Amino acid sequence: MTIADQVTGSTITGTAKPAEAKPRARAPAITLPTIGERELRLDLFRGLALWLIFIDHLPTSLLTWFTIRNYGFSDATEIFIFISGYTAAFVYGRAMLESGFVIATARILRRVWQIYVAHVFLFTIFLAEISYVATSFENPLYTEEMGIMDFLKQPDVTIVQALLLRFRPVNMDVLPLYIVLMLALPLILYSMKWRPDVTLGLSVVLYAVTWEFDLYFSAYPNGFWAFNPLAWQLLFVFGAWCALGGARRMSRILASPVTMWISIAYLAAAFYVTLTWYVPQLSQFMPKRIEQWMYPIDKTDLDVLRFTHFLALAALTVRFLPRDWPGLKSRWLRPLILCGQHSLEIFCLGVFLAFAGHFILAEVSGGAAMHALISLSGVLIMWGVAWVISWYKRVADKSGTKTKNADLAGGG
Repeated sequence: MTIADQVTGSTITGTAKPAEAKPRARAPAITLPTIGERELRLDLFRGLALWLIFIDHLPTSLLTWFTIRNYGFSDATEIFIFISGYTAAFVYGRAMLESGFVIATARILRRVWQIYVAHVFLFTIFLAEISYVATSFENPLYTEEMGIMDFLKQPDVTIVQALLLRFRPVNMDVLPLYIVLMLALPLILYSMKWRPDVTLGLSVVLYAVTWEFDLYFSAYPNGFWAFNPLAWQLLFVFGAWCALGGARRMSRILASPVTMWISIAYLAAAFYVTLTWYVPQLSQFMPKRIEQWMYPIDKTDLDVLRFTHFLALAALTVRFLPRDWPGLKSRWLRPLILCGQHSLEIFCLGVFLAFAGHFILAEVSGGAAMHALISLSGVLIMWGVAWVISWYKRVADKSGTKTKNADLAGGG
């Protein structure tokens, strides 16, 4: 099994066409792994991304120093978007091949609607949470800090803008990005069905054009989206491209020692640069021309340094963490995997918990012990909710189906 086979989950099956067979239409360019055991590495790292996003949304504390954003250019957002593109292409790419464009698009739009409803629900709960805290404790700074001051001034206009995804309080930028990317997925998959490499190339072109002409999505009441979909689509499309056979075609590159050492060198250089942010004395060893070229490292438009940093991390992860790694079955990693399997619900919960933690730290205590307690409590709550959801889908749904079938059989 090659390293790229480990990425896609298994080797790609295929049979040679018999000589006597009748000519058939050319097979689609994309390939999918055979259906088998769930790819736990994707769930593991998506769950890790959700935990890191929650911790990063809290005020800076000791636990914050365990998140990857302090040791390189990229952070948990890149992990989340890449895996989202990978899993979406794997699931709906199969539907595109087996059921056609219309059916696959209908399924994608149903998922988009679920994400949109979750976003609106989260927006409503988030506003209620912030407004209640600000009113009860007579502290209007909460409304300003969380970005809902415009809602209190013009609630009618702001709600409409929120429904259009143009108004978002703090920490609510990922789901609108995900919605836009999923809306583009039918076109992405249809294009990849015949020319996956060309599709990825067009994504790179759009990314370059976005940077060259400063294209962006505007936000209400002013400014722009914190995550520009025109730039972040590159990571999403790259994830889809990997899922649909791209990783398999990169097997020699991924297996090369040259790739490994380049990745290690780049990660080491990125780590040194991030150290200069916290230890200014180290910046004197940085050539000024490199600093002028490098800064600012833009997150909004997915700076190429961030994208490359993620690629280096991914290359080493694939190399040293095989699909059949026994640790994936460990009970110690089960909480992360469970959260990754229910990413939408756990992300929404994480946003809610992050503000609750922010409020407790501001009103009760901001000490290191309280920081650690809130961070660990939030992670445990996310794990608990993920376990309940998993249990419900495994037990309650099956029981409900059996009851329904029994009622139908009995004429009820």
